[in-house]
Amino acid sequence: MSLEDSQADAADPLDAWRQFFALERDVIVLSLAMFAFSLSFQMTSRYMAEYMVALGATGVAVGLFGTAGNVISAVYPYPGGAISDRIGSRYALTAFGLLATIGFGVWLAAPLLADVAVGPTNLAIVGIFLGLILAQAWKSFGLGATYAIVKQAVPPSQLAAGFASTESFRRTAFLVGPLIAAIVFAPFTSASDEVIFAFQVILVVAVAFGIFGTLVQHRLYDSSDDSFGKEFEGVSQLLADLRNLPDPLRPLLVGDTLVRFANGMVYVFFVLVVTDFLAVGLALPTSVPGVGDSLSPQAYFGLLLSLEMAVALLVMIPAAKAAERVGLKPVVALGFLVYAVFPIMLISVPEGGVGALSTAGVLAVLFAFSGLRFAGLPAHKALIVGPAEMGAGGRVSGAYYLLRNVIVIPSAALGGFLWAGLSNPLTGETILAGDPVLAFTIATVIGLVGTGYFLVFGEEFEAYA
Repeated sequence: MSLEDSQADAADPLDAWRQFFALERDVIVLSLAMFAFSLSFQMTSRYMAEYMVALGATGVAVGLFGTAGNVISAVYPYPGGAISDRIGSRYALTAFGLLATIGFGVWLAAPLLADVAVGPTNLAIVGIFLGLILAQAWKSFGLGATYAIVKQAVPPSQLAAGFASTESFRRTAFLVGPLIAAIVFAPFTSASDEVIFAFQVILVVAVAFGIFGTLVQHRLYDSSDDSFGKEFEGVSQLLADLRNLPDPLRPLLVGDTLVRFANGMVYVFFVLVVTDFLAVGLALPTSVPGVGDSLSPQAYFGLLLSLEMAVALLVMIPAAKAAERVGLKPVVALGFLVYAVFPIMLISVPEGGVGALSTAGVLAVLFAFSGLRFAGLPAHKALIVGPAEMGAGGRVSGAYYLLRNVIVIPSAALGGFLWAGLSNPLTGETILAGDPVLAFTIATVIGLVGTGYFLVFGEEFEAYA
């Protein structure tokens, strides 16, 4: 291969942006679709606990919602990857996008059902759970398809950089989405009815972006370069894929599962820590018409998420390049470590702040630090899909996430019980007193165990060794 050919095949993390502004159609289509769905899901899912509480849900129900999301994350990726390998990314992602858009619409309509009692809850909360089944389709069903696209297009030694390129578009949406949410929440107070109305406005935006993303990727995406694997052969193939996961994935899977279990225990409660447990808004230097002299905790949480993602975007590409020099393992381990320690740092923010920093300032520093966890994400994905055979990237990544996410399923429910407590439904007697600090502390301990395991036993992908 000539030097020119080698350079042409190399994955430049900035190339996606250059191609976008050069108006190359395939890059525009894939990037816009990824941006649209990532924005829609990010600006809604991170506020879902707040929405549910405003609709009458308990902390236990919020935890169960997180566990339902874990079930979907476990069940969807493998069949999604198999579908993608079989019919190609274009039709797979279009179908998943349509389902997700309908899911956002179900969430939008849920408050109309709040007056209908269903046992200890109401029909609106049931609708939230039903909407989740659909809303997470593009994110989880489409996981294998997005992995397969990068796998077929990028040389093995450049996989981390290739994933950094696609992640840059996706994480830009993760930055913009919370900003939109913060702007919507800014004129409102923390009253339940105002939270519900503001979130419905956000859901209207999500539905619009979902429709846009679905139409764009179906009508304009050029599928001529899609690679196709063999036809799905049922449960026997699934079991074979699980047994035959490449050896470098096994210690990664153990460490990753522990870290994700820890994060799953508390992730859905991050918004409640800011808006309820700490109840921290942001004082503005001057009064803003329609907003006043301060931002509500809900609006400030959106700014914190955007700050987190801004840091992620700054560090992701340099980290992917660093992985080419130092290997994937240390970069992945850094991301695991940040995942692990963030919960205890967040729940331990003292009232009144630290030194010259107010509580709001300390939260800003912590969420900026949390953005560093994304530094290891492209390297992590490269370590998952790198050892897979061409044409099987969707199934390998799907099998990996299936096994990991099945084990992680009960994490959010466990976190919910630790957060809100547990009572005997017959006698009302308290079985476990709720303690958010305990929930977040246990999460950090589990995360540190997973990080340590990966550091000791994790293997390097040979293209980076």
